[in-house]
Amino acid sequence: MRAAIELADIFRAAGPAYRAAQAGHLSLHQLKVMAAIETCRTAALGGHVEGCDDCGHRRIAYNSCRNRHCPKCQGAAARAWLAAREADLLPVGYFQVVFTLPAEIAAIALQNKAAVYDLLFRAASETMLTIAADPKHLGARIGLTAVLHTWSSALTHHTHIHMIVPGGGLSPDGARWVASRPAFLLPVRVLGKLFRRLFLVGLSALHAAGRLVFFGGLAPLAERRAFLRHLSPARTKRWVVYAKAPFAGPAAVLAYLSRYTHRVAISNSRLMSFDEAGVTFRIKDYRRDGPERYGTLTLGPHEFFRRFLLHVLPKGFHRIRHCGLLASAGRRANLTRIRALLAVPPPVIPPEPTAPLDWRSPCRCYGGRMTVVETFGRFLQPRGPPTASAPTGRRAP
Repeated sequence: MRAAIELADIFRAAGPAYRAAQAGHLSLHQLKVMAAIETCRTAALGGHVEGCDDCGHRRIAYNSCRNRHCPKCQGAAARAWLAAREADLLPVGYFQVVFTLPAEIAAIALQNKAAVYDLLFRAASETMLTIAADPKHLGARIGLTAVLHTWSSALTHHTHIHMIVPGGGLSPDGARWVASRPAFLLPVRVLGKLFRRLFLVGLSALHAAGRLVFFGGLAPLAERRAFLRHLSPARTKRWVVYAKAPFAGPAAVLAYLSRYTHRVAISNSRLMSFDEAGVTFRIKDYRRDGPERYGTLTLGPHEFFRRFLLHVLPKGFHRIRHCGLLASAGRRANLTRIRALLAVPPPVIPPEPTAPLDWRSPCRCYGGRMTVVETFGRFLQPRGPPTASAPTGRRAP
């Protein structure tokens, strides 16, 4: 069911004025994201006509933009990803671990997304793998799945990584499964210290190699001494690493992943209104408990767009990554070995369907099967009444 107000409605109504006001300040990629959201499931992208095999009812379905920043286009991608991951789940406890960048680094990350976000993945995953392999802690090789998020519920820039980590790993020789304690995986203070060191060393190396750029108020950081002075507070403060108690079984892991893996900065369900006062949406303050945690926030359209576009990822950047035992190169062999050590049967993989799955919803009149009877191209509309032999379409007025 369509939400009362959608992100696309706001973009179509106020997007042109924002682009005019920010001419020359928006990247081509940001402009493409805005255009994709505005045209998603409209005649601008073309579509097809479906007809009911039983009652003859017709309905028009417009094509999706499939942009990963569009809140309407993540459902199918999330379902396909989760179906593939379900076969990888093990009958062990799973922990959630969150790595967050401090404020001194967040501003640099915003101007150097590809380099700094990639460094964040590498430093966080290396931290987990290193501490887990230490005999003083778990003493095992572990696997993990990491997901990058860059927003708070108020759409401000808040860069952090969510990790899902099985509660245990393979011994160094691969001969046995080393289980973690039931409610404890690794010490977060130890993780935080190593994460801080690895990240700051990597960030300094990026600066020395000339791979960081600085604009506006950060422009002085291009000079080496100014850059090192800027990082001085981050070298002594505690970096936040947060670990939650294990999930209550594989089903809970899948439920969590379904909420986080393909989430965008704001979903349509959080939007409440769009009027002369601005855009009002629901927020959650994680620093509070009880009813005070939940509230609303109203932003002017231009500020709303500015915050949303902070979270547009670089083209081709992978925001979901698998590391350690779950890395693509050896995941299948590692999972087979672990299941053998745990004495659990391999997952049942359903056979490939002989015919393509029917993804179209049935007819709302009688529940009949819907069949495509006509297709039409971009900026075209189907002829009316639509028929199976109709031409490709006519240009929309």
